Amino acid sequence: MSQFFPYRDGRLQVSGVAIERLAEAVDTPFYCYSADALEESYQTFAAALSGLPATICYALKANSNQAVIKTFADLGAGADVVSEGELRRALAAGVPAERIVFAGVGKKGSELATALDAGILQFNVESLSELKLLSQVAQQRGTTAPVALRINPDVDAGTLDQITTGRADSKFGIDAREARDFLLRNRSLPGIRFDGLAVHIGSQLTDVAPYRTAFQRLIDLYLELRGAGVPLRRLDLGGGIGISYKHHLQQQIDEAAARVRDYAQMVRGLVAGLDAELVFEPGRLLVGNAGLLVTRVLYVKDNSERRFVIVDAAMNDLIRPSLYDAWHEILPVRSPAPDTPLRPVDVVGPVCESTDTFAKQRPLPPLAEGDLLVFSSAGAYSFVMASTYNSRPLPPEVLVRGERFAVVRARMDYDTMIGQDRLPDWLEDGASADRQPGARVRARGVA
Repeated sequence: MSQFFPYRDGRLQVSGVAIERLAEAVDTPFYCYSADALEESYQTFAAALSGLPATICYALKANSNQAVIKTFADLGAGADVVSEGELRRALAAGVPAERIVFAGVGKKGSELATALDAGILQFNVESLSELKLLSQVAQQRGTTAPVALRINPDVDAGTLDQITTGRADSKFGIDAREARDFLLRNRSLPGIRFDGLAVHIGSQLTDVAPYRTAFQRLIDLYLELRGAGVPLRRLDLGGGIGISYKHHLQQQIDEAAARVRDYAQMVRGLVAGLDAELVFEPGRLLVGNAGLLVTRVLYVKDNSERRFVIVDAAMNDLIRPSLYDAWHEILPVRSPAPDTPLRPVDVVGPVCESTDTFAKQRPLPPLAEGDLLVFSSAGAYSFVMASTYNSRPLPPEVLVRGERFAVVRARMDYDTMIGQDRLPDWLEDGASADRQPGARVRARGVA
């Protein structure tokens, strides 16, 4: 499968640990990440950018487990965050505040205040209304906010509409001309220091051409503003480099490394001789191929000519196939013989939704109840998008390094899940007066 997820003696491993051993320890379904793969992906990206004045800020939205964040922090990564929760996660994992970028189109005043108090590297401001609020908050706190205006370059990344963010019809960023005119008129704003410009055109890009167009437009604006006396010093080039989900995992890893080399070469050509610090915000690229979702076959059933493989993972654990019609390679933990015939099957979960489907008519070897399967390339936008739909507790997360493993998030238990709810006083035992006819309607303020 790959150097980080090899078959040994016919059994799938994560680095040096057998998946069957992990399943015995934590039950299924569960997420498993290879720390060795995380480190390799980060080092490959950093090496490609060596010599550039670059800060690499890992995008927490891809995978926000504290152990994953700290793995990257220990390698020198900063953090790209889009909420106060992610900011607090980054700080708790040891990411220095001065290496944190706060992006996001809808930051609340309280979130801005928290980030200001922490002393982050920069705010990627996405509207002039946000800039006004940030100015007010900074003045109230007697400090100055370092700002990069996020420019919408009107570039179509050519990916799914749901993950494209750089077109003119997107909610993200500020029109380039509007940003230019504003900065030329307002070179100084109370509580604000304009440090740079930022761009991010979407996720899952596998072609450098849209990047080149967006980056060139950003650089042209940067040079124009610098020439007009606006003291900018930083370009935030965002993230979004994709992975090839439909290919064999080792091929995906090799393709990702080649894609990074092409991307870095393109960036070097564009910024040659440019006086600017650079910020990069990779997410999926660093974690996508480093994770698996492990599940067990519950039932195999035939409806007419269609065979269904029902597993114990569901759309609440991995929503990407239901939400985006996304592809994940599905592999048996026990390797079939090379000449084993394949049969198309639908791989589905137990949630009461027809959309709880991982694959339709996917050719797979014969499967039996109790067999273990893995969904590959599940390290990004997978657990972070999980929910407790159908009152299914969140699955555990496991991190493996070499021959060691640790549960880095325990499986949610039922008491914890139910205990998050609170009963109003009129439903508590002993509140008999509130249970008189009509009391519930009056409590809602209707009667």
